[in-house]
Amino acid sequence: MVSTIAITENIKTLNDLQATFNLTQTESDCFFTEWYEDLPEITNEERLALDRLRQRYIYHRAAGPLLEGTVNLVVLSSLLEIAGFLDPPFRVRSPESIEIAIEDPDRIIKGLIDILVIQDQLWVLVVESKRTSIPVPSAFPQILAYMMATPQGDRPTFGVATNGDEFIFLKLSREGRPQYDMSDSFLLLPRRNKLYDILRVLKRLGQLALHE
Repeated sequence: MVSTIAITENIKTLNDLQATFNLTQTESDCFFTEWYEDLPEITNEERLALDRLRQRYIYHRAAGPLLEGTVNLVVLSSLLEIAGFLDPPFRVRSPESIEIAIEDPDRIIKGLIDILVIQDQLWVLVVESKRTSIPVPSAFPQILAYMMATPQGDRPTFGVATNGDEFIFLKLSREGRPQYDMSDSFLLLPRRNKLYDILRVLKRLGQLALHE
């Protein structure tokens, strides 16, 4: 991953991605249908587990924004376990964390991205905010740069980025001219438990990672 780390150090914006990889966001509505079509159903047991997970998150979130380690502990590890990604036949690896910096008129806001890679096809990304909340899309340039370096260039690569409050899925294709697109945002705090939808998408992408 050394070369990939070096790439991400020079990629701060989506314009940097365009210049480095000739990567563009597609305008086709048919490019990324995997986040809403043919989603598997979830069981009553999974729903109960997700209800407990959401209540746990709300309890800890009430004290203020959560750092990356707490998001991992409270939400992500349990969600990946419920999705089955921590058990055979899946394998998980953890590249190094990378730093992002966002400039506003008064200061530079820095945060960390921790990444897990599942089957080299599904990238799971956690954004940690410091001093203020960093929106999930701010991490897209770095996660897409990592995804561009995935060895299986003939297969689409998927990702999910979260800061705890928000989940967004991404798809990248390197066939022909590299293209990407993203899902709608899934917000965890509204009344309806969006973890149901998030789990269904994760399970769908897990199926693709194993069988495509």
